[in-house]
Amino acid sequence: MTRLPPSRFFPPAEDADAEGVVGFGGKLTSEWLLDAYQHGIFPWPTGDPSIPVPWCSPDPRAIFELDRFHVPRRLAQTCRSGKFRVTLDSDFSGVIRGCATSGIRRGGTWLTTPMIRAYTQLFEQGHCHSVEVWHKNQLAGGTYGLAIGGIFAAESMFYRVRDASKVALVHLVERLRQRGYAFMDIQQLTPHTAQFGAIEIPRSEYLRRLAEAICVSMTFGDREEGT
Repeated sequence: MTRLPPSRFFPPAEDADAEGVVGFGGKLTSEWLLDAYQHGIFPWPTGDPSIPVPWCSPDPRAIFELDRFHVPRRLAQTCRSGKFRVTLDSDFSGVIRGCATSGIRRGGTWLTTPMIRAYTQLFEQGHCHSVEVWHKNQLAGGTYGLAIGGIFAAESMFYRVRDASKVALVHLVERLRQRGYAFMDIQQLTPHTAQFGAIEIPRSEYLRRLAEAICVSMTFGDREEGT
């Protein structure tokens, strides 16, 4: 069985406590983030700068099996309608800031300024990617995450126009499926992701599949537009 090599900064994910917390503190830099995701760990800041950053690896772990992703009929019609224009990696800054400030997240988001800075650096290094959804030439919604070997770790999404974030998710899944990715990590299951067919798997299975997937050379692809 393929196993993950030791982390440079973190204890094994299997050592997480009952809440899935591996440890606190560390640095919100691209170096630490890459190491974390490569070992099944991710940061989950509280938004309070006085509290050290928690690094988490929950059990169970939520994922999308790409070939089992379910698109509701009405959403499929919206994707085909031409209402939205979709791009890849053309406005990462707009997407991540939209994820941090849209709706009820304004002033109370885990996407702190240091987090935004670190993920933006990962984008500049080619590790992070965004899907933008446009309506009437305005950014209406989107999603972003990290491509690590053969998996994509989805981080957040937002919308300003109804269905825009869902359209972004559909296009992201289709891109990953076309490119041959193994699965999409979504960390925790929610009613929203469950409607698209998200499932939970034991952390042990997730880490085993991660160890296999990060050894695969995969390319997210150049920016392109679609509908």
